[in-house]
Amino acid sequence: MTTFDRLPARLRALPPVAVDVLVVGVVGMFTGPDAAVNEPEYRQADWLTWLLLAVSLLALLWRRRWPVPVAVVTGAACAGWALYGHIGELLNLPTIVALYTVAVQGDRRRTLWTGLAAALTSGVVALWVGKDVVNPQGLPVLEMLWPLVPLLLGEVVRTRRQLLDEYAARAARAEADREREAARRVRAERVRIARELHDIVAHTVTAMTVQAGVALETFDVRPDMARQAMRQVRDSGKGAVRELRATVTVLREPESEDDRVEPAPGIERLGELVDRFAGGGIELTLREEGASDGVPSVVGLAAYRIVQEALTNVVKHSRARHAAVSVVRQDGTLAVEVIDDGPPSPPPHEGGFGLVGMRERAAAAGGTIDYGPVPGGGFRVRAVLPAGLPAGENGE
Repeated sequence: MTTFDRLPARLRALPPVAVDVLVVGVVGMFTGPDAAVNEPEYRQADWLTWLLLAVSLLALLWRRRWPVPVAVVTGAACAGWALYGHIGELLNLPTIVALYTVAVQGDRRRTLWTGLAAALTSGVVALWVGKDVVNPQGLPVLEMLWPLVPLLLGEVVRTRRQLLDEYAARAARAEADREREAARRVRAERVRIARELHDIVAHTVTAMTVQAGVALETFDVRPDMARQAMRQVRDSGKGAVRELRATVTVLREPESEDDRVEPAPGIERLGELVDRFAGGGIELTLREEGASDGVPSVVGLAAYRIVQEALTNVVKHSRARHAAVSVVRQDGTLAVEVIDDGPPSPPPHEGGFGLVGMRERAAAAGGTIDYGPVPGGGFRVRAVLPAGLPAGENGE
């Protein structure tokens, strides 16, 4: 930062009253000697000269609060010197400071009106005084132009300040937008993690509960079935641990080969999912039509979780004896449907996380979902997700 840059910064750091007193001191230092000495053939300084100087300097102390009245007072004092016959090169310095303040603290309309009034007044005073007290060449024009110089300078400074303020405001808005976007992403990530944990824990525990119930009921009469059910409980627990580990691992950078993330489940693992819920008095069937190759991973994960949530609701909330899962890929869409034959009953609680999670997953994958009771009994969940064209149907 140069010396010229440091000086305004130091002045802005001072209290306004101190700055005003400093301005008055500087103006008085230049204007006082000019008022004290006049051309020999003209009127010399007397009490009126010093009175006008004192009024001009004292008026500058209130230039921030009343800029236009201060400009009028200093302009009247400057005109009084000229009409009184006192000639000086710097006697208009208080008026210059006052006019600059009018422009820098006002607006363009006020500056225009002030400039018009000041120019006309200065021209009239020049004509009234006559050519015998100043340079006769172009006197009215020159005297009308000088009040416009401080006004123009004030306009430039004020416009620059407004631009800097606008740039600062834009930067602040951009920073606020970035912070809001970052907070939104954090909230979205928290919702995604919560949804994953809900799908992994709640659904797996439900499946394990079903298999544990089967094992308890068949422990004495069908030991082989009980052992199969407990093996299913064990496999479900291991699968849940793997999925939890994969979900937690994505929250940090992998530190070793053991930290590699297992691929997210997709429609190719729907068979395993259905087997987890098998038993417990519910007969489950799975129907798949269309190749699953090329289905985007986000769509496959959404389909898997929707089926998982729907089957959990069947086990927990319905008294169905049969449930059917169908996944049909056709014309670039993947239709996922889960329907059961339970007795008529209200749908699962709308405020729960399950239905909300299904809607969020379908929307995140770019699809739609609807659910509700089936006429005659039962409940159906149907989602339509974009799946792209199967391999060999894209024209290649």
